[in-house]
Amino acid sequence: MDYDIIVIGSGPGGYAAAIRGAQSGKKVALVERAELGGICVNWGCIPTKALLKSAQIYQYALHADSFGVEIGGHATPDMTNIVARSRSIANTMSKGVAFMLDKNKVDVIEGQGSLLGGGMVAVARKDGTASRHKAQHIILATGSRSKEIPAIKIDGKYVINYRQALSLERIPKSIIVVGSGAIGCEFAWYFAALGSKVTLIEYLPDILPLEDEEVSKCMDRSFRKLHATVMTSAAVKSVTVCNDRCSVEIEDKKGSRTLESEMVLSATGVTANIDGIGLENIGVATVNGKVVVDEFYRTNVAGVYAIGDIVPGPALAHVASAEAICCIDKICGLEPQPIDYTAIPSCVYTTPEVASVGLTEKQAREKGREIRVGKFSFTASGKALSAGDRDGFVKLIFDGSTNELLGAHLVGANVTEMVGELTLAKQTGVTSHIIAHIIHPHPTMSETITQAAENAEEQTMDL
Repeated sequence: MDYDIIVIGSGPGGYAAAIRGAQSGKKVALVERAELGGICVNWGCIPTKALLKSAQIYQYALHADSFGVEIGGHATPDMTNIVARSRSIANTMSKGVAFMLDKNKVDVIEGQGSLLGGGMVAVARKDGTASRHKAQHIILATGSRSKEIPAIKIDGKYVINYRQALSLERIPKSIIVVGSGAIGCEFAWYFAALGSKVTLIEYLPDILPLEDEEVSKCMDRSFRKLHATVMTSAAVKSVTVCNDRCSVEIEDKKGSRTLESEMVLSATGVTANIDGIGLENIGVATVNGKVVVDEFYRTNVAGVYAIGDIVPGPALAHVASAEAICCIDKICGLEPQPIDYTAIPSCVYTTPEVASVGLTEKQAREKGREIRVGKFSFTASGKALSAGDRDGFVKLIFDGSTNELLGAHLVGANVTEMVGELTLAKQTGVTSHIIAHIIHPHPTMSETITQAAENAEEQTMDL
């Protein structure tokens, strides 16, 4: 059957592209080899947040007496039910994607899609059968998978990746988490909150190395409050398993040594899924494991596009969705604005949460920018104190000449819900003076944004 658009991959980029295309009057097919919704819905963003919420509730129960509530010390995490709840939520979300695709009359084709050239897509099904389909436009949205490094061989039992961590049958007494990006930190917090002895190992000098240095230091302290061990500037040389124990050889400033734990979780990043989709069949250009595209996600081959984790840029679900809309709108003859990658929010769902957009203070200074920094601590927030969530702060970075917002960095309770306001401010060039005069409801966590801007304004001689 012929289509106007065929999308390969049903993650946040793929299903957004398919639905947008269908709503724009195109005949659309979506090819997916596994669960609808992709990794994000089924094995990433959504189920991890469910696990983290369960761990947070357990922490609330452990410290209920500090809120004047006595529960008798009987709180116990039930891993079977924690995982079952997470899987149920993921399944519900996947069914929701299926409903939306059906509602918008998108044809879902099950199987592994690959490019044949001439607008043709081959689909190989699990039962051994295959089919071919033609489209004027083909969008690749095949996502990513856990990166494997030679020193850490995944066996699925003792040495695991994030997908296997989502469905563990028991809480490990000890676990070493290698890599302190968003995935590593979220799982490190999850296991520590449930009572595991956690060691978090990071090759670079700071955990959450893409975040502002002050945010990284705050999160370091938060992990230590949970009695987790944080090791930075440390390289994992090897992992061996013997007698149901993992031995991890590391090298840091103190030299080489060996750590032991029940499990090792490798969270060293992701790899784009560009193998086996026929790029080489038609000469689609790639660089450093990513598909080369222009500002509207067109590859070097006419009629072939790529979005999401397989193209350069942040490997984030909301980025993939935004790229999908931009790509489809261009295909449909509209004039979409290219995505402003300087205004992409990033979030980490630990406790406290981390959220950011734009330049860090270090990046701004390295670019030679004259800056002003406004900061406000949650220790001075009535809402934060009342909620028992006083850890963290809001840090805003403004251009010293224009007063425009260059970057925002937040760590604290619910800050992932606050960063949208600052993303809008960053994207539209809002100044410190405007932010300082926004009226927020009181008491809220969000009013600290205004207070941080006021702090920056105090450094301005001429308003």
